[in-house]
Amino acid sequence: MEKTFKIRKGLDLNLAGVAQQQLHKAAPAQVYALMPDDFHGVKPRPVVKEGTHVMAGEPLFVDKNEERICFVSPVSGTVAVVERGERRKILSIQVTPDSETEYKVFDVPEGNRLTADSLLDLLLASGLFAFFRSRPYDVVASPAVKPRDIFVSTFSKMPLAADFSYVLQGQEADFGRGISALSLLAPVSVGICPEQEDVLGQLHDARVYCFDGPNPSGNVGVQINHIAPINKGETVWTLGAEEVIFIGRLLRTGHVDLTRRIALAGSDMLHPQYVETKIGARLDSLVGGGTASGHSVRLIDGNPLVGRKTDEQRFLGAHTTEVCAIPEGDDRDEVLGWIAPRLNDYSASRSYFSWLQGKNRHYNLDCRIKGGQRHMIMSGEYDRVFPMDIYAGYLVKAIITGNIDRQEELGIYEVAPEDFAVAEFVDSSKLELQRIVREGLDILRKENS
Repeated sequence: MEKTFKIRKGLDLNLAGVAQQQLHKAAPAQVYALMPDDFHGVKPRPVVKEGTHVMAGEPLFVDKNEERICFVSPVSGTVAVVERGERRKILSIQVTPDSETEYKVFDVPEGNRLTADSLLDLLLASGLFAFFRSRPYDVVASPAVKPRDIFVSTFSKMPLAADFSYVLQGQEADFGRGISALSLLAPVSVGICPEQEDVLGQLHDARVYCFDGPNPSGNVGVQINHIAPINKGETVWTLGAEEVIFIGRLLRTGHVDLTRRIALAGSDMLHPQYVETKIGARLDSLVGGGTASGHSVRLIDGNPLVGRKTDEQRFLGAHTTEVCAIPEGDDRDEVLGWIAPRLNDYSASRSYFSWLQGKNRHYNLDCRIKGGQRHMIMSGEYDRVFPMDIYAGYLVKAIITGNIDRQEELGIYEVAPEDFAVAEFVDSSKLELQRIVREGLDILRKENS
């Protein structure tokens, strides 16, 4: 292991309903889908029509800007729907699965025949390259640009996030094989937490760094900022830890297996646990009515801070590692309102008396923002939970005002929307910081293209 970083800024939010370490295999979904919105920066062009039969690993759509980047079906079956929205935007391509999965087989170079070029060609042909993200801009990477480094984070401190240490069990060889393959493309840096040192501390073909501290220390952006910050003109790639396992599986089996382990979590999830399924599965096959009744429930594709609102008829996201169910809060009627002591609610600023009951308590929070949008108060509240060498409040103001030069000076090339999730949670101005940062990155990318 190269070095240990102690992260002091941040905030751990303990929510009730953490997934129990029990693994169940989800029932096969009736429909699977791939959603272009999961791959930011892509202009999708379908390569299949309704009624087309596809094998698992065959393309459903490609990127118009770089048609070598394809996005493949997680199952074999018949294309049921090419779902479109406003202005014929492709929302999803849905596949009705066969009773038995038929995989497309790829020619995997063995031994010394596996080079950087042959690996890149294999990743592009198999669709796994689509899971790489590029910094700056946090978009799907371009195979035409050689990265300075590749970064992988093996843990998340987000509330109700899946525990990768548990997910990894039984898949260590595929993960190691994937890391070794990535090292052919660029130097690989892996961020781990102290609890993972025994298992991941001695990875081959990678530099391993330990990050000890509160959320968002598990964010790959925070790790990049501490290990090797991004300068203007440089490009780095990032990849999810379980997506490294996808690469290892491909090299071992010769076909694309997009099976992953998902944490079902949240105070309104009746059976918090882990399930094994394929990406794109319709959520009723995972949740199956297993959420609380009697009040409004919000189902989230992802964790409560960075996930998106969904329902059981929608589909599991390509990068999703957990599905959460928490109270909506729109049917609550509180006595005394804001002046109540709120012994069961959480406050980052200790406005409620609940902080007297200890740090390790788990809270059952709902989705209310408890306040309206108002002017930004430059109190430094973002900086208290933002562990990067960046003035987060000033950067947000530069994005809002459209001052591109100022954004570059303040480090916009290093950030992604998820890095502002904790700051958004504590923001007394109730601003949608993640949306603001995403729009700022998109504008900057367009200006620099």
